[in-house]
Formats: sequence, C-alpha cells, structure tokens
Amino acid sequence: MRKLRVILPAAALLAACNPPSGAVAQENAGTAAGLPFRVTPVADFDAPWAMTFLPDGQMLVTEKAGTLLLVSAGGKQKHPIATLPVDSAGQGGLMDVVLAPDFARSKQVYLSYSAAGEGGKGVVLVRGVLGAQGGHPALTGITELFRATPFVSGNGHYSGRIAFSPDGKYLFFTNGERQKFDPAQDPKATLGKVLRLTLDGKPAQGNPLAAQGFHPAVWSYGHRNLLGIAFDAKGNLWEQEMGPKGGDEVNLVLPGKNYGYPKVSNGSHYDGRDIPDHAPGDGFEAPKVWWNPVISPGGLMAYSGKLFPQWQGDLFIGGLSSQSLVRVHVDGTNAKKGDQWPMGARIREVEQGPDGAIWLLEDGDDGSQGRLLRLTPAG
Repeated sequence: MRKLRVILPAAALLAACNPPSGAVAQENAGTAAGLPFRVTPVADFDAPWAMTFLPDGQMLVTEKAGTLLLVSAGGKQKHPIATLPVDSAGQGGLMDVVLAPDFARSKQVYLSYSAAGEGGKGVVLVRGVLGAQGGHPALTGITELFRATPFVSGNGHYSGRIAFSPDGKYLFFTNGERQKFDPAQDPKATLGKVLRLTLDGKPAQGNPLAAQGFHPAVWSYGHRNLLGIAFDAKGNLWEQEMGPKGGDEVNLVLPGKNYGYPKVSNGSHYDGRDIPDHAPGDGFEAPKVWWNPVISPGGLMAYSGKLFPQWQGDLFIGGLSSQSLVRVHVDGTNAKKGDQWPMGARIREVEQGPDGAIWLLEDGDDGSQGRLLRLTPAG
C-alpha cells in the first residue's frame, strides 16, 4: 500500500468557512415546472463529482480538480480537508467518496481518482481517516489500496464508483475500459470490469472467475464506462454504464457474468460501425433497461427513504447530456423505465439524504458552478 501526501492549504481552509456566494439560485417550487418535487439549491461547487453524508448530517463532496470538501448540513460552510494528486485531464479527476461500513468506529473514508503512472493513466482506490490536523478538520493517513491494471493512454472512461456489500465485508469497485474496447473482454485486465475487493483493497477470496485465469479481483466483465453502482434494500447489485453511440444500460450485476461489450451492445460505434445488439441465447447478460437516444448516465442511487414512499426500491440516475433525473422502476430483479424529469443542467450525482430527501450534484464541468440541490415532495 502506498502512503499519499495530503495538502491542506491553510488560507483556503479559513476562507472556506464563509457562506457560499449569492450565486446559488432561489428555491424552485417544482410544480411550476411540472416536477413532482420541490428543488432547493443548497451550495455551489467547482465541477463536483460525488458526495456522501456523515452520520451528523454533514457531507463530503469531491471536486474534479482534486479537492475533498467537508460541507455543513445546511451547505453554508465548506472546508477543504484534502487535496489528492489527481490527473484531471478529460474525464479524469477526484471521483467517488464513500464511508467505510464501520465509519462510526473507524472514521475511514474511501475515495477514487484518476492518476498518471507507469504505462499511462488509470483509476486508483485510496482510504483515509477523517479527523483533524492543526486544529482543523482533515482527511489524514491517505493510503493507496488498489489501482487498475493496466495503466493506458487516454483521458476517458475511468469509472471509479464504489459500493460496499450489505454485510460490510466486501468493496465493489468499477473500472472502465478506458475507451480501449477490447480490455473489457481481457481476463488479465481489470478494465471494463466490476471488481470485488476486501476492505483493504485485495482481491476477495472466492471471486467467480479467478479459477478460469481472470484477474483475481474480477466479479463481472464486458462493461464499458460504469458510472454508478449500488445495492438495493434486497441485496441486489445494480450498475449503470454509458453505452457507445446509443445503448446506455442498467444492469443487474451477477457474479461471473459477461455483459458483452464490445462484442454486443444496443448502441453503435461512434464511427458508424455496427455492434450486434443483445439477443436471446448469445451468451451475454443483457441489460435490464437501455436507452437510445442516450441519457448519458451519471450517478446511481437505490431509494429506500420515507419522503417519497411511492418510489421506494426504485433506482435514480443522473443524466449528463440529457440534463435530467431518471427513475427506473424496480420489481425484484426486474426493472423498467419510469420517469425522466428535465433539470436544466448536467446531473453528475444522485444521493439519498438522512431524512429521505433526494440530493443532486450538477456537473459544472462546462465552466459553470455545479450546484448541490435538495429535492423534497412538492406541495
């Protein structure tokens, strides 16, 4: 495991204690725009990527350039608590942030980001401890646990989403195929795969394909750019990924299954070359839901809250190019399209709040401020 240096700019930390600027828009009642929820802007960020809630209602938010922020429950205070050595070119940056299953005891936080190294670039998984340094909140002892294999050229399709198994024993980590196509089917590469790791970032014992010569961390393969992964309340693991030109997908992730990319897809290559569609009996696991035209899926959340009881058990997806919030209705291990609500901005992240509110992060990767939004029932 590699120890990483943490950079804590003191001046920026003190300045960040001030409330956010007046750039945050006023509350939108939602119903005026035909939305079934009230949209309340909470704070602004610079190209935010992911967020998670602490037990006390505070939040951790990642920004593309490499800053991890501790945000007060009301969003009025933002404290930089670490700066990670990311390679932020293209689709790279500081990516996911998730609390350890035993966070209440360990205070451990897991993050992913894109890094440059031998052979090119790739996504890495790190862990730190939320505490204090010099009297200020800080993420300390940041240690690298795992890095994608191999590092390759290019700035796209890192993926880097993190989810813990319901029993808290395993960490699931997504590695995109890095716009290289074939690595998704390469048994030796972690690219284009869902991985199952121990909490220390080692390949978990009993992974389904290790005996067949695959990298021992591989759980499923044949994926493209996996930008959302989440367990539902019944223990099912769901994943969404960007398809090529068409064919964005929601998959039920099953151990050892091949999801087909780039051999099959319900989309086509960007240069116009056809890719065979999923078909019964082709030997590949087909998506439960797919889109063409695409939604460009961002984050993924399985809803279990009480504020929107009509949507309990459903999946929520951020739409990037579609500038939307997308709901997928789940019935056991089956799924179908639900709603697609226009949000007027690229939605990178979807998260459930402690009280059951739905929280969104606007992408802000076009030079604009990415807002943090809170959705509550309208009326």
